[in-house]
Amino acid sequence: MIATPTLFVSHGAPTLALHPGKTGAALQRLAQSLPRPRALLLISAHWNTQTPTVSAARTPETIYDFHGFPPALYQLTYPAPGAPALAQRVHQLLDAAAIPTQIDPQRGLDHGAWVPLRMLYPQADVPVTQLSVQPRENAAHHYRLGQALKPLRDDGVLVIGSGSFTHNLYEIGDFGDDDAPTQPYVAEFCAWMRQRLHAHDIEALTAYRDQAPHAARAHPTTEHLLPLFVALGAADGEDRVTHVDPGTTFGVLAMDAFAFGGEL
Repeated sequence: MIATPTLFVSHGAPTLALHPGKTGAALQRLAQSLPRPRALLLISAHWNTQTPTVSAARTPETIYDFHGFPPALYQLTYPAPGAPALAQRVHQLLDAAAIPTQIDPQRGLDHGAWVPLRMLYPQADVPVTQLSVQPRENAAHHYRLGQALKPLRDDGVLVIGSGSFTHNLYEIGDFGDDDAPTQPYVAEFCAWMRQRLHAHDIEALTAYRDQAPHAARAHPTTEHLLPLFVALGAADGEDRVTHVDPGTTFGVLAMDAFAFGGEL
């Protein structure tokens, strides 16, 4: 049996759910190229904890963890079933890797989960749960999380990291200008990251904060890139990389998506 690939997707602004555009179409094509998963483990930039925590909710609610957006956005839901058995399995795998882990029995799906999932699996019929990220920890920590989760792929579980390939909200000049020109520093950072991902240069990637050009400007805070390293770690030892590039939003949010390992 061929292991399921792992994914990293950029979810952009919450309004992506209303105006999916090129990114939505790209994510739809990506999901259609994959074998249908038995369940989904979503690692979102928007669930931050000190200790890795996995949700065991049976019917996860749709969380509107944003403010000031169009009313229509707050009417959208993603009523997928939860995956409490998968949550227990995640807990066991991380515990076996000596990574202390907690279980949250009620946590729902934040917009880092349900926004891209509405494009990847619009029928909301695949069981899903979430695992948190730890912004106080580095990229290497999150890569190790992914390594511990690699056995899930042999069980038909799709591990999805959801964040943003670049994420500097301070430099968005106009939230209405989706097609603003890509800022040069964004292009330089993305080019460095893409090169290292295709080269499977884990040492450089986990040290991106020190080595990548404009790393602190591309990511003033780290939480939106950390899910990438979980997805990369879960494909540990496999160098197949499929890259999807829908461009940038607002000139500063790179919307790149990647599939690691497996066979598309």
